[in-house]
Amino acid sequence: MFLKLKKKIAVLSFLMLSAGMADAQSKTGWYTEGKDYAPTRRIKINVTNALNIPVNGATVVVPRKSLPLQNIPERWIGVVDPNGPSDPEPTMEELKKNSGYVRRKETNGHYVELQVDDKDKDGIWDEIFFMTDLAPRESKDFYIYIDHYERGMYEHRVHANIANYGRHTVPLWESKDMGWKLWYPHEVDLHGKRAPMLTAYYEYNTNKSGYYMPWEMGTDIMTVASTFGAGGMAVFENPNDMENPSRAYHSPFKNKGPFDDSRFTFDVVYNGPLRSMIKVTTTNWNSGKGFYELEQFYTAFAGKSWTTVENMFTKFLPPNADVNFGAGIRKIMNEYTSINKRGIAISMGKDIEARIPDEDIGEEVLMVPWQGIAMVIRDQYQPVYKNIKNFGGNHVFKMPITADHTFEYMLLGGWSHGEVNNDEKEFVKYVEDEAVKYNNPPIIQVHHLEVKPK
Repeated sequence: MFLKLKKKIAVLSFLMLSAGMADAQSKTGWYTEGKDYAPTRRIKINVTNALNIPVNGATVVVPRKSLPLQNIPERWIGVVDPNGPSDPEPTMEELKKNSGYVRRKETNGHYVELQVDDKDKDGIWDEIFFMTDLAPRESKDFYIYIDHYERGMYEHRVHANIANYGRHTVPLWESKDMGWKLWYPHEVDLHGKRAPMLTAYYEYNTNKSGYYMPWEMGTDIMTVASTFGAGGMAVFENPNDMENPSRAYHSPFKNKGPFDDSRFTFDVVYNGPLRSMIKVTTTNWNSGKGFYELEQFYTAFAGKSWTTVENMFTKFLPPNADVNFGAGIRKIMNEYTSINKRGIAISMGKDIEARIPDEDIGEEVLMVPWQGIAMVIRDQYQPVYKNIKNFGGNHVFKMPITADHTFEYMLLGGWSHGEVNNDEKEFVKYVEDEAVKYNNPPIIQVHHLEVKPK
C-alpha cells in the first residue's frame, strides 16, 4: 500500500526480525487438512494489538514485499491460526449441501478466511488480507502455508461494482452494515441498512431508486447536492480561505463538456469476500489556478460501518507552494449537534426528510428520526478543522501537503433504523473507538521461511 504508516510498520518489522532470524525451527505442529493437504513450507507472522482496548475484526494486511518468499501462486496461499479449534470431518449431509469444496478434518490449528489482492493490476498479487479479534495488548501468531490447495469457499460479506445506474456510471461498494456510492464522482452518498445484508446488486441490477428500495433492504439516507456529502476531498489553494476550497467536480469548467471539465473513470480493484475496493481516477482537474490528477481507492470491510478513502495525486501543479490538502463531510440535514476534535468530525441530525415527497405519484416523505455521519483524519496528517458555510454547509479539514502527495481518511455512518450505532450515544462511541484503532493499526511482524523436516 502507498500509505506511509502501514508501509513503515511492515518494512521495519520485517527488517528487525530478519536481522536476528537464525533461530531454530518452530516447535508448533504443522497444519494438515483432509488426507491430501500437508504443506511443507510456511512463514510465521505475528499480529500485535498495541492498544489497551480490544479490537474485534482487526484488519491484517501482509504486503508481498515483506515476505521472504514472494513468487507464490495465489491459490497456494493459506493462513492458519495454530491455536484455533480444528474442524472435524464434515458429515455426508454437510458435503451434499455445500459441495466437495467443503474443508475436511484439520489438525494443528484452524484455517482463516483470507483474500489475496492485486491492487496495482499488474498480474502479481500485492497483499494477503485477513481479519482477527485481538484482546488488549494481545499478540497472536499465524502461519502462511504454501502449497497447492483446492478446497475452501467463503461467503462474501462485502460487495463492490460499477453500474449504469440512473443513466450514468456509478460505483457502489458496501458492507452488510452500511452502503456507499458515488452518484457524484467525488462526494460519497450513503445507504442505510435496516438489517445486515448486501443490497447494492439489487439496487443497480433493477435500477431501483435508492429511496424506493424494498423496505427490508434499507434506503438512501443522504442528500449530497453541492455539499461534501458523506465525505469528499479538496485542495485549499489559499489555506487562509477555507470557505472556498477547490473541488474536482465543482471546477470553473463544470458542465462545459468532457474536453474542458474534470474527467472521472472507475474500476473495481477487488470484490470480497472480506474487503472490496473501488478505484476512481480523476484527470484534467483545472481549478482555474492549479492543475491536478489523482487516484482514489474506496474500500469496504466486512463487519464495519465505515469505509476508507485513499488519495494519491499523480499530478500536483498548484498555483503556489502555500497550499493544503482538504477533506470534509456535509452538515447533515437538520443538524442539531456536531463534535469536532483531533481529526474527528461528527454531524448528527433529527427528524430528517431522507426522501422528499414525489409530487408525480403522491409518495409521502420518509422521515428518519436520527442520523449520524463522521470523518476521521489520521493524526499523522495534522488536520485543522473549520466549519464552513459555502457549498451548503460542511465540516472540513485542511492538512499540510505530504511529500508523496498522498493522504487518507475514514468515513462512518449510522441511523436510527439500523441494528448497530443507531443513536447518538452509540454512534459517538463507535466513531471515537474506531478513530483510536485507525490511528493505531495492528503491528505485523514477518518471520523467516520454514521447511517441514522430512
